[in-house]
Parts: sequence; C-alpha cells; structure tokens
Amino acid sequence: MSEASKLQGAPLIVIEVDPRLVVTAWNRRAELAFGTDAAAAIGRPLAELLPLSDGEWSALLDEGDGSPRVLAIRRADAGWSIEAWSQVLSGGDGGTLGARLFGHDVGARVAAERRAALETTMLKAIKDNLDIAVWAIDERGVFLYQDGKAIRDMGIAPHQFVGLNMLELYKDVGNNPLIERALAGEPARTPAAESHGRFLDTYYIPIAGEPGEPRLVGVTLDVTEAKRLEHEMRSKLELIERQQEVIRVLATPIIEVWDGVLTMPIVGLIDTARTAEIMDSLLQAVTQTRARYAILDLTGVEVVDTGTASHLIKMIQAIRLLGAEGILTGIHPTIAQTIVGLGVDLSHVAVYAKLRDALKHTLLAARKA
Repeated sequence: MSEASKLQGAPLIVIEVDPRLVVTAWNRRAELAFGTDAAAAIGRPLAELLPLSDGEWSALLDEGDGSPRVLAIRRADAGWSIEAWSQVLSGGDGGTLGARLFGHDVGARVAAERRAALETTMLKAIKDNLDIAVWAIDERGVFLYQDGKAIRDMGIAPHQFVGLNMLELYKDVGNNPLIERALAGEPARTPAAESHGRFLDTYYIPIAGEPGEPRLVGVTLDVTEAKRLEHEMRSKLELIERQQEVIRVLATPIIEVWDGVLTMPIVGLIDTARTAEIMDSLLQAVTQTRARYAILDLTGVEVVDTGTASHLIKMIQAIRLLGAEGILTGIHPTIAQTIVGLGVDLSHVAVYAKLRDALKHTLLAARKA
C-alpha cells in the first residue's frame, strides 16, 4: 500500500506523482476539493487534471527550501487556490521515484485578502484625493489611526496624534460629552464645526471592539469651501432682499403733499401680491400721519387683472374704515372696463381723471371743513 493510501482520511489533500508527473495516488480530500474521483485521476498527467495558471508542475520534483507555496490552480469549469507543500520521493539508490503533494484549499482566505486589498486601495484613493480625514480611537479615546488629505491640508502630519487622547486634545471644543456617548454606542455627527481654522463636518461611528482595539471610527469632511460659498450666497440673498425692498419703496412712494393729504403714484405692472404690499404700506401711512385723504394715482398702470382690481377697491374701503377718504385718479380705459366687469359700485368713491383734480378736491373739502 502506498503512503498516500494510508492518508485517505487525512484532512489534507494528498497527491502522489511518478517522475513523469503522472498521478499514482489521489486521496479522499483531493476528490472532495477537485471533484474528481481517484479512479478517474490515477494514471492521468497531473497537468491535465490540474492546470497551473502560473508555472509548471515539474517544479514538484525540485527540492526547494521546503517552504509552502500558494498554487493558483485553474481549469475551464473551476478554480482553486491551494497552499501546498511538496516532498520529493527518493529510492534507495538515490533515484527519484516521484513527488508527493500535501495541501489545503485557501480559496476563502485568498478571496478575503483580495477584498481587503481592494478596500485598502479604495480607502487610500479616497483619503489621498478628497477633502476628507479618517481616524479611529480606542475605548479610552486614544488615537489608533489618523490620516487623510484634509489633515495634511490643515498642516497636520499623518498619524501625528496616534497615541494621544482625543478627549484631552479637543476638550476645549466642547464635544467630549458627544464623543463619550459615541464611544458608548450612540452614532453622532457635528455639522460644520470650526477647528484648526477650518469648518469640519464629522461623523462618529461606533464599532464593537476589544480593549485596545478601535471602538470609534470617525470620518471628517472639510466643508470650509462649501461654508464659504454658503456665506457668499446668503450675503447675496440678503443684498437682493434689501434691493427688492428699496425697489418696492421707490416703485410705490407715499408722498405727503400737505397736512392730512397723502398721494401714492403707482407705476408699472401690479399683481395681487404687489397690491397687498401697497395696501399694507398705505394703510400704515394713513394711521401714522392721521391723514384725511389718500390718493391712489394709477396713471402709470395700464392693465390690471380682476383680482388686482378687486384689491384696489378693497383698499379704498379699508382707507374709509380708518376715517380717511380714498380717491382714485388716472384710471385707464382697460382698468375701467375691468372694474365695471366686477360690478363694483363706485358711486361713493371719489374718482378723478388727473391727480391735479384730486388735489383740488381735497383743498375744497378742507376749506369747507
């Protein structure tokens, strides 16, 4: 019985070949690993059963240094990664009888190593090229890892803080309670916090770990540029709002022509929203000045919709409720048609073609009073 036959139940793959590299023994573990029965394998060239993707099986007959080799064995319908040791079988006369191969499948380990290498490559690409920093601390808050482009941009060397305590380094920032909760298992985030002269958005990610191992992983994004753009945008919006307010004031000026008489010349297109603003401004002015007359001059307005016309009439009514008289002047024909279409009774409203006529009306009324 051959030596390989004695190892049929061994947990290792055992294969024997003769000097021509023809299989002479193929144990049960080899059957399970490669899916080929011993009867089908014995008598066939090893290279035919298990083609190597790199190198030749003839190396089995070399003594080498005895260290294990990871052999990438491939064939059309399957693939394995086998960590193997080879032993040259010698005869009593010193001649070579063949070789024996001992091995085990390390496919899962090799796949895991490849995934880990890929993740390492991806992490390196991210932290070296994006405005980001990644770090890890143990259960005491001691830095175990610290690197990233954002750190280098702040003038901090990679891993400069490794061995130092984060809770001590940043105690003046005021985030220690948050970091302690994160170490206890509560995910957290500090958006756009200022540190090292930059604005940093940090995510605190708790992970399970043994003492001395990572307990909290941090991802810090440098959002300084985004913060600057946000500030610029907010400043521009505030400027636009101020400009719009100035435009509104200039577009609807309220002029006190003399005591108790206000006039508001309206120019351009007006819609429901603008009419509401005009009403609010005019009513406040009537209240503040205690005016007796408020003249709306529509000479500069050519078209209004039915909703706007309705608001203008309501404005006149609101002025009357404040104890003043509302007067309309400069109504264009199209506006007159719109008001008529609404069926509004203007018999109690003073309406004049020109502002001059409205001012005469207020003078006469004031003299009679």
